[in-house]
Amino acid sequence: MSEWIADLVLRLAELGPWGQVLFVGLYIVASLTMAPAFILTFAAGAVWGLWQGSLLVYAGALLGSSAVHVLASPLSQSRMMRWLDRDPRVAAVRRAIAGEGVWVMFLLRLSPLIPFVQLNYALALSGVRYKDYMIATLGMWPTIIMYVYYGKVAGDVAALAAGVAPTRGPEYYALLVIGLVATIVATTMITRAAKKAMPS
Repeated sequence: MSEWIADLVLRLAELGPWGQVLFVGLYIVASLTMAPAFILTFAAGAVWGLWQGSLLVYAGALLGSSAVHVLASPLSQSRMMRWLDRDPRVAAVRRAIAGEGVWVMFLLRLSPLIPFVQLNYALALSGVRYKDYMIATLGMWPTIIMYVYYGKVAGDVAALAAGVAPTRGPEYYALLVIGLVATIVATTMITRAAKKAMPS
């Protein structure tokens, strides 16, 4: 799968501006289907460089997240979710995520430890407001820039697809620490809100 995606991105790069439009479309598809979007992020850096690659990835991630919310948020009130909500713990966590709003979602987006695609669905199924959901995507920027940068440094889409990762510098570990702190803070906020939401 990874090698196929890398080969496709290389072909898109030969199409000029239309290739960039198609790349954004491919990122949307990856967001909806849970395909490995991180390969696309690396590839964007290797093909288009840091800033152009980062803008293309963010555009794709933004539109992909929006598409997931449009498709998945109606399911937050589905029969299956109501059945899951019969467990007061599940219901409390869902209410906590929706209640904490944009700040907790921003922190979750900031963390490179939480997969982008799965987080899209988890948040959408929690019934969060679309406006808050989209504002929180700003938290993706540090991770996008870092992975696009590593793609640019490697400069070889095929090698990235084969799993040959570039040397990780101090900025990688700094972002990892920031992401870990953001994850802990977000988890603590959700836990506290969930405890308040739990029936006594």
